Amino acid sequence: MSEISLAGASAFPAPVASEPSPDGKKILLASPRGYCAGVDRAVDAVEKALHLYGAPVYVRKEIVHNKFVVEALSARGAIFVHSVADVPPGARVVFSAHGVGPAVYEAADRRGLLSIDATCPLVTKVHKQAVRFASEDYDILLIGHAGHEEVEGTQGVAPSHIHVVNSLDDVANVQVRDPEHVVWISQTTLSVDETNETVRALRERFPKLIDPPSSDICYATQNRQGAVKAMAPLSDVVIVVGSANSSNSVRLVEVALEAGAGAAYRVDKASELDLAWLAGARAIGVTAGASVPEILVRDVVSRLKEAGFTEVETVETAQEEVHFSLPKNLRADLKAAGVPVDQPHRARSTSR
Repeated sequence: MSEISLAGASAFPAPVASEPSPDGKKILLASPRGYCAGVDRAVDAVEKALHLYGAPVYVRKEIVHNKFVVEALSARGAIFVHSVADVPPGARVVFSAHGVGPAVYEAADRRGLLSIDATCPLVTKVHKQAVRFASEDYDILLIGHAGHEEVEGTQGVAPSHIHVVNSLDDVANVQVRDPEHVVWISQTTLSVDETNETVRALRERFPKLIDPPSSDICYATQNRQGAVKAMAPLSDVVIVVGSANSSNSVRLVEVALEAGAGAAYRVDKASELDLAWLAGARAIGVTAGASVPEILVRDVVSRLKEAGFTEVETVETAQEEVHFSLPKNLRADLKAAGVPVDQPHRARSTSR
């Protein structure tokens, strides 16, 4: 058992630059990387709910797309379910950071569930945009990956108005009622460059296409991609820590390759590193998706040091100071119980 807190990206200090490697092998560590404020809030919500109410606490889908986080929370008493129909009547359920549509809230209410909504506020912003544009009877082109939980949740707030544009290939097939009354919005975790390319193609079809009032791609996604763009041209190999179902982690691999990395690979954890990937390399770039706790990055760095990459250099392109408050009903219950609201509850986790 190891004492860790999944919530709070700063719980583990970033590896610092070390002495130059005698043979010139080094690790380039992207900054920012790992947990974003929305993920931190969602994970903290589950941890604090378990601490306050006791196990079990049910979670609809994965709270965030990271295997380590889901397994660690499961060990503490969280039960992950596919649907609110799988939650016993009257039990407590947390909705994931990816957001849900009104039908899910209604189903939870019918079962008398005690809901904690951990939807990322930036996803909630996109939902509000969709509701507003639907109320003005726009056709809404939602750029995103069909079947992704965030996209399904956004579709759910305005199902009769939203058309999902999964890729450039979908642009030619989009059918709208009035080409002069069309707006686009997007999933928050997409590649910035690919989204801009899709928007340009949509605008060629629909010259009157309206932009959302502000970018829907979240600050953390943009910042992590920006750091990788700066790091990749300096890296023979880039390692992205993140799970296969994490959209933003998968995008980081693509961004690294597009930005000039010699090669790029995604791993869930350090044990998945294949040392054959490092053959002939002098500089290894390391980053992590927005749902990855820093402890997993530190494990990868340690593994690379064992392989001879002993010098660590940080490539920093932005600083993040964003913090989101816990869901209102959970905050109220914590305050009533005298539990500190603003500090992550430190809980025990099984070692990996």
